[in-house]
Amino acid sequence: MAKPAKKLDRRSLIQLAGVSVVGLAAATILRNSRSVGENVGDNATVREIRADNQSPRKLVAGADVTIVSFNDFNCTACRKAHPALQQAVEEDGRCNMVYRDWPIFGPASERAGRIALASDYQGIYPAVYDILMRRAGLSDRQLRMAVEQSGGTWDRLLRDLKTHHKDIESQLDTNSLQAFALNLKGTPAFLIGPILVRGAVSSRDFAKVISVARDANSL
Repeated sequence: MAKPAKKLDRRSLIQLAGVSVVGLAAATILRNSRSVGENVGDNATVREIRADNQSPRKLVAGADVTIVSFNDFNCTACRKAHPALQQAVEEDGRCNMVYRDWPIFGPASERAGRIALASDYQGIYPAVYDILMRRAGLSDRQLRMAVEQSGGTWDRLLRDLKTHHKDIESQLDTNSLQAFALNLKGTPAFLIGPILVRGAVSSRDFAKVISVARDANSL
């Protein structure tokens, strides 16, 4: 016959609570000490990505860190990461942004990626990107609203989409090849200096990586 469970006295409960607190603290320290990204160095793939000047970009005077963003407008994690990265970039003030559209979530993603790249011929890609990342849904109505709210015209975009079709498709193919060369499994991913961050992280973590990348660039 099983013995009844022994009740814990007050001293034992306090000791157990203390062990729990220590365990939680240790777990927090371990979690916070994990590296946010991976230092991929200066290999041929990284150099090729940095040398590619065809992708849309947002340049800042005096910038000393470049962030290459691999994204999909139909990606929930991308939309989650966007405001965090934007906050870190705005607070830092010395980061260039380079955008690599990598539509991997089907036809809607592909359509949005082409529309976004076509918007760059009107010089409005960063604004279109920001709007699409902040709103769910990629219908033609929503894409048109993003273009027009960014100061572009839809008719001009449709013309550019047709006129520059080969260049846009070539850019999407290049983005995909570069993503696979970096061994990316999905979006989002961010090459910040030599540091590769996979997935969505907080603005604080983005700021930490930017700082590490800046230190690496100064070596």
